[in-house]
Amino acid sequence: MKWGIQRVNQMKFEDIYDFFQNPPPTYLNKELTVCYVLSVLLSGDSYGTELIQKLEREYPEYRLSDTVLYSALKFLENEEAIRGYWKKVEGRGRPRRMYQVSPESRSQAEELARLWQEYVKEGEGREGCGEATFTANEETG
Repeated sequence: MKWGIQRVNQMKFEDIYDFFQNPPPTYLNKELTVCYVLSVLLSGDSYGTELIQKLEREYPEYRLSDTVLYSALKFLENEEAIRGYWKKVEGRGRPRRMYQVSPESRSQAEELARLWQEYVKEGEGREGCGEATFTANEETG
């Protein structure tokens, strides 16, 4: 019990402001992942690891777990929105499971990809809480 009290007392107001000014990455849920995956696949075929790396590179405020990604890919395959195939990728040891948008689903894929783009654009306004003017040394009278 004593350790818990000490740990709470170690937190400072600056830590709270830092959290909001530099928030941790947001993990995508399955719905967002479906839209993100389709947005990428509309530009060309890709595989799982590449989808995760691309997200982290292009949208550093977001993260994607393997579990959610492969659940979304399975959903899209079951709905026949995407097709998977095996391909030997240059510079990689084993073949990769590549994915592509099904021609019959291209219109719906474009619509869902647009939802991802809107979500990301709106997210830019959600980052941080602006400049904090209060410091822990100021009185809040």
